[in-house]
Amino acid sequence: MVEPRTAYVIGVDFGTLSGRALVVDAADGTELASAVYDYPHAVMDTTLAATGASLPPEWALQVPNDYREVLRRAVPDAVAASGIDPSLVVGITTDFTASTPLPVLADGTPLCEVPGFESRPHAYVKLWKHHAGQAQADRINALARERGESWLPRYGGFISSEWEYAKALQLLEEDPEIYERMDHWVEAADWIIWQLCGEYVRNACTAGYKGILQDGSYPSPEFEAALNPAFEGFAQNKLAHRIGQLGERAGGLTAEAAAWTGLPEGIAVAVGNVDAHVTAPAAKATEPGQMLAIMGTSTCHVMNGDHLAEVPGMCGVVDGGILAGYYGYEAGQSGVGDIFAWYVKNQVPQRYFDEAEAAGTSVHQHLTNLAFEEEIGAHGLVALDWHNGNRSVLVDTGLSGVIVGQTLATRAEQGYRALLESTAFGARTIVETFNASGVPVTEFVVAGGLLKNRHLMQMYADVLNLPISTIASDQGPALGSAIHAAVAAGLYPSVGQAGEAMGRVTRAAYVPNPQAVAAYDRLFAEYTQLHDYFGRGANDVMKRLKAMRREAHS
Repeated sequence: MVEPRTAYVIGVDFGTLSGRALVVDAADGTELASAVYDYPHAVMDTTLAATGASLPPEWALQVPNDYREVLRRAVPDAVAASGIDPSLVVGITTDFTASTPLPVLADGTPLCEVPGFESRPHAYVKLWKHHAGQAQADRINALARERGESWLPRYGGFISSEWEYAKALQLLEEDPEIYERMDHWVEAADWIIWQLCGEYVRNACTAGYKGILQDGSYPSPEFEAALNPAFEGFAQNKLAHRIGQLGERAGGLTAEAAAWTGLPEGIAVAVGNVDAHVTAPAAKATEPGQMLAIMGTSTCHVMNGDHLAEVPGMCGVVDGGILAGYYGYEAGQSGVGDIFAWYVKNQVPQRYFDEAEAAGTSVHQHLTNLAFEEEIGAHGLVALDWHNGNRSVLVDTGLSGVIVGQTLATRAEQGYRALLESTAFGARTIVETFNASGVPVTEFVVAGGLLKNRHLMQMYADVLNLPISTIASDQGPALGSAIHAAVAAGLYPSVGQAGEAMGRVTRAAYVPNPQAVAAYDRLFAEYTQLHDYFGRGANDVMKRLKAMRREAHS
């Protein structure tokens, strides 16, 4: 084995809007330097950049070359900022949003880069929050229930429109020429590793959670044919590929990728991973009962368990999906930070921005400070955190946001607090569902940008009535990727051991306040009534309104 003290590793975290490269000392996880590159095309959710053509509602696309540019720009910038000798870097790997798939040719060329296909939206990357395949997801779920498919309970009884099958079926039915031309329907998490090492290796995490790979098998050709005769053979012909376990070496850095990054040719490139799951060892949240929440634009909840259970509305459970030897459970909330950002952008008067600037703080922090001057419940509001649909436990992108209780006296900071609270209530709904299903949550560990909001973290502790531990790193996913790179490079025998050496966490950074717990219980009861009324079929007004919106744009 290589001596960790003389070795460095690099983790690259591909987020929704940017990619971040982090240089890490493999001996103890010390973060030496990082660099960020913003995707030039960001998210194409209204307009296709290549043509200026409008996109329908619920679309979210990206340009794959933006990801390559992260390797060309952020990695060398981070290495330069660290001051290390690049020859001492022994491994690199990446993590990605998911499910974020793209159609490619046999050599990995994205279809949007094939001449003549630049104007075809379905030739591009479908970002995780592309929800335009909800109708296909509804058919997948209905058929799976009708046929009694054994894999459906492993996903909480629902397959999401965010995942590989619904997006691929939408592609087939709306642009069959692109579907026929593609050789592989590949996760961006695996495509970027392919760019680094020249090998297509399908990572076990996305294959299990997003690709319905359970017990070594995908849904049957008969199931696919029942969805659409032309879809028969999808898994066998366009999805299935060699599976790489997390922390394994996918290959060596190619000469081309070495030129992009400035790193030594041939160093270890680890199997790809998902941004949430890769963070667990970085936050030392790998034991059963430790639920890790990566809180940013959305929240992904992951947790290891020592037994297999069916949790309604979970995103999935995969053997070894987070760490070998455990069942990895996943749940999530489709909108968290995105909701706060939407509110500030569209619902907050200019005077709040002026006040924040005068105080030398952000408008988000200013609203938070104002909001928490009041007692719990003083705003008279309760909200549903469904502005981007509901991932868990209802698994329904047809749902939308609500704030109840507004009057002519309601102030902007009160609405803001109601939205903050709604995301905590959504997290509590997930935790209580896991508890009721025999997978108890005993500690809530937070990573991601939102942990900087101390009022928000204390509120989560009070709403959940659980201690909140926080990762002692601002770059959890990138650190997690670096940990996996260290294992692939032979520095540690397992991801768990590497995480113990390189990960970092502050235990019980926030503890529940009994008085606040009781006050939030009352608000949560109101949230639950609204949640079940609008989310479980009593009133489908949200879906009817979305249908009207689609008709108006058709």
